[in-house]
Amino acid sequence: MATLSLNDLPDLLTVREVAQILRVSTLTIKRWGKRGKLTPIRINSRGDRRYKKEAVLWLLGMTPKAS
Repeated sequence: MATLSLNDLPDLLTVREVAQILRVSTLTIKRWGKRGKLTPIRINSRGDRRYKKEAVLWLLGMTPKAS
């Protein structure tokens, strides 16, 4: 499993990427979405979940750098 650099992250993250960053299971990420702790964006007809990088960084107590 490759490590993710916070600077190189895309603006929208998958469930697996978020779980890896926060060091929790993918099921935990999905549960947090249902509880409103980390709201997903639903994409495509399957309803895949994506998460905003800013929301994930906020959970980590970090604020994104302005460029």
